[in-house]
Amino acid sequence: MMHSSNHTDYIPIPERYDSHPGDCLDGKYIVEKSLGEGSFGVVFKVKDLGGTVWALKLLRLWDVPSTIRKPLIDRFEMEFRTGRIASRNLVHSVDAGYLKGNPYIVMEFCEGGDLTKFIGKRDADHARFAMDILNGLNDLHVNGKVHRDLKPENVLLTSDGVAKLTDFGISGDRNRRMTERNIFGKPNQMFGTYAYMPPEQINRARGNSTVLPTTDIFSFGVLMYQLVTGELPFGKLEDENDLVRYQKRLKAGEWNRALLFSTPDGPRWNTLITQCLAPDLKQRVQSSKEAMNLVPPSLHPYVVQPAAPIPQAASPAPAAPFVQPAPVPESKPAHAKGAFLRITQGQDDGMEFNLDQLVATTGRHLLTMGRAETNLLILRDYSDSYTSRYHCTLEHPHNGSWVLRDGQWNAESRQWVPSTNGTYINSSLVPSSGMVLNAGDIVSAGNIKLRYECY
Repeated sequence: MMHSSNHTDYIPIPERYDSHPGDCLDGKYIVEKSLGEGSFGVVFKVKDLGGTVWALKLLRLWDVPSTIRKPLIDRFEMEFRTGRIASRNLVHSVDAGYLKGNPYIVMEFCEGGDLTKFIGKRDADHARFAMDILNGLNDLHVNGKVHRDLKPENVLLTSDGVAKLTDFGISGDRNRRMTERNIFGKPNQMFGTYAYMPPEQINRARGNSTVLPTTDIFSFGVLMYQLVTGELPFGKLEDENDLVRYQKRLKAGEWNRALLFSTPDGPRWNTLITQCLAPDLKQRVQSSKEAMNLVPPSLHPYVVQPAAPIPQAASPAPAAPFVQPAPVPESKPAHAKGAFLRITQGQDDGMEFNLDQLVATTGRHLLTMGRAETNLLILRDYSDSYTSRYHCTLEHPHNGSWVLRDGQWNAESRQWVPSTNGTYINSSLVPSSGMVLNAGDIVSAGNIKLRYECY
């Protein structure tokens, strides 16, 4: 079974699995054609036995070094679970399983293709795309997820033109040890991803910054500039020499404003794009909701629609063997009342920490959190440089509210030691003096996200 905090670890031995049009996969899905292929997997257009069309993504574990199969499977499961978030603007996951030891996910099929065909198209309704994308990002962010790989290729369109975000698992949770082994993409694909990364994510001196919603906001700014003008804001990006110049302009905030103002319809996008592309994340638009207020009017009235029910595949077989039914993020845990921290993005996606129970069983009023095994809340992270060994501290409430403090007390040096990359509540940096947690808050500790629930 796939790894999670609720099931046992099991990694099947993968065998090569080649599929062709007409093949029946797992007794449930008929292959129509291949939609695309990367270095980590392949996506097929398929039909279930009821005739409904879906997209099936197969992770080719047989091509992957055995040492990193486990983290890839974990990320694949995270992608499935993220696709279960109720949202009008996220591509939904509907089924999952294994084919000869290689995991697959079945998702909604978006027959409109991706957003690349609208780059530089002046007759396109860019404002409608912008609102759809921001609505999808908001649904991710409030559920403790950050996309991390927002670009036109990862925005798909339905037959009626609704934009939906996709690919929030494997690519969206990159880690350096894997990218160096070229698991996630070829060099030209890596350059393409760099085009949308904010300065804090490419600054090696910082050991890679904590990932926040403002990461996606910056990527959104690049994407919208590209849609409106047809070009990237910081110049071309085709080889390593371009990359050096691109990153220099990126850090200085030197993007091509002249091109935006000389493009028809460009000037009215200036305020939004300027505030999204701020090199200092604290000066950037802080949330998707805030960005929505800066989007120019659409050609047609835009109304945010309620999330549609997650579709179901016509499947004669039992539910997917490697994932348990994803919990509704807003729902109350069935087991108890009190305060909880639930991992929403990270190696142990879905794991819950019952804070009140930890205090009762340990008798400790300070709950430490980080990668080190000595912490009461252990945050396991494949990318060691992101989450600190002794990252932050939860303080048992005396007035009914939990307080989160960045860093931990070091007994040897007899001083408070901050984390490497900072602790955040939503998009606000947490000081060592602490911040009060409120229900629904998202805690960021390196790559790991946790949602605070109080019942």
